[in-house]
Amino acid sequence: MNDILQLQHLKKYYATQKAVDDISLNIQKGSIFGLLGPNGAGKTTLLRMITGIFYPDSGEIIFDGNTFNPLNDTIKIGYMPEERGLYKKMKIGEQALYLAQLKGLTKNEAMQKIKYWFKKLEMESWWNKKVEDLSKGMSQKLQFVTTVLHEPKLIILDEPFSGLDPVNANLIKDEIYGLSQRGSTIIFSTHRMEQVEEICNHIILMNLGKKILDGTVAEVKQQFKENKFSIKLGSSPTTISSNAFEVIAQQHNSLTVKIHNGYTSNDLLQFFLQQNIIIESFSEMLPTLNDIFIQLVEGTKSVSRAFQTV
Repeated sequence: MNDILQLQHLKKYYATQKAVDDISLNIQKGSIFGLLGPNGAGKTTLLRMITGIFYPDSGEIIFDGNTFNPLNDTIKIGYMPEERGLYKKMKIGEQALYLAQLKGLTKNEAMQKIKYWFKKLEMESWWNKKVEDLSKGMSQKLQFVTTVLHEPKLIILDEPFSGLDPVNANLIKDEIYGLSQRGSTIIFSTHRMEQVEEICNHIILMNLGKKILDGTVAEVKQQFKENKFSIKLGSSPTTISSNAFEVIAQQHNSLTVKIHNGYTSNDLLQFFLQQNIIIESFSEMLPTLNDIFIQLVEGTKSVSRAFQTV
């Protein structure tokens, strides 16, 4: 069994709203899994079912090979919600200790792990501060620590970089990689597509309660490529005309071209070689996840509006 989590036909409805509408997916152990979608897509409801906060109306959750049992399995999960779940008046050290013990650690075990993480994230001087005295970024670091210090099998991070400066964002990103390498599985939910491209192995995209995309980052980008290539030539060409492609942008000796159906990149290269034009660089232009996100979300909105008018 290579999957830490399997969701089978999960549904959760509120009155007439289908918050999660027949979602199925598998998440492999040790992976960093991206859960994407616009506001209102159903992501938070899905995460709350995975963590036992909500029960599905139908469907099944398999956690580490067995039917999910919230009473026994939530202790193996670390959940960092987008909304802050910290006690504002409580001292930071006492709060971390309290939350660690709730996750099953003894006081001595909790103290050792808190000291380890506080030192690693440069939080040692914060022990007697109160949460209400922290900046948003400092509060985010504390919430990250309280989410992961009991070494959960599954870690769910909802917008983990919110409020962090670039230095601390990189620090948390490195720790996410480290946790994955040590065997934890990460579900990473965010609106920042560039972070998803950099961090995640596999992604799903939700909209209007449904799963509309599922695959590795590489597979998804290949699926939506448009046969566009960037070429830098040794000199600026005067005129370029070919049945194999069209030039859609040009700046001096740098071109963006789109290959027509029925032709390949070899035909493109052969054209320039036959013209005795030197090619300095040549690369395929794959779409960004942000481009794909916008294309699919706008597409599902259009379909939804069409059904509403029928």
